[in-house]
Amino acid sequence: MNAASHTLTPTARAKVGLRVAPGDDAVLARRALARHLRHHTPWGLHVTVTEGESGQPFLVDAQGPAFDAARKAYRQAYDKEVLDIGSGAAIPFVAAFAHAYPDAAILIASAGADGDSRAHSENESLDLADFERACLAETLLLTELRQ
Repeated sequence: MNAASHTLTPTARAKVGLRVAPGDDAVLARRALARHLRHHTPWGLHVTVTEGESGQPFLVDAQGPAFDAARKAYRQAYDKEVLDIGSGAAIPFVAAFAHAYPDAAILIASAGADGDSRAHSENESLDLADFERACLAETLLLTELRQ
């Protein structure tokens, strides 16, 4: 027997995350989304938008000795050529850190970056062999940077 009620609930809530590309302004994008939601509300409904915190986007310039060392370390650990690919990351402190230390080489690495890891999903996983290679790569990177 189905115990669910066949009535409509008078309210609904949603939490929306917005990722913006480098060059965009996160605060302006958040305001534009809130404005869009308010102006495109179906007749008879009321929308309340509570704007939360935001972090600015950042684009890493992956050139220089630290990145060369990282490529070498990861090539050794995974026994494969390293590919530079664009990837989004919503880590708010990165842009602030880059602004405070403009000459710093910012390398964001991840164990479990393979497609099967389903990063940040409800069924996220980490292949232990991949984790072992990532740990080896980080060790090799520290060794490269020490020289």
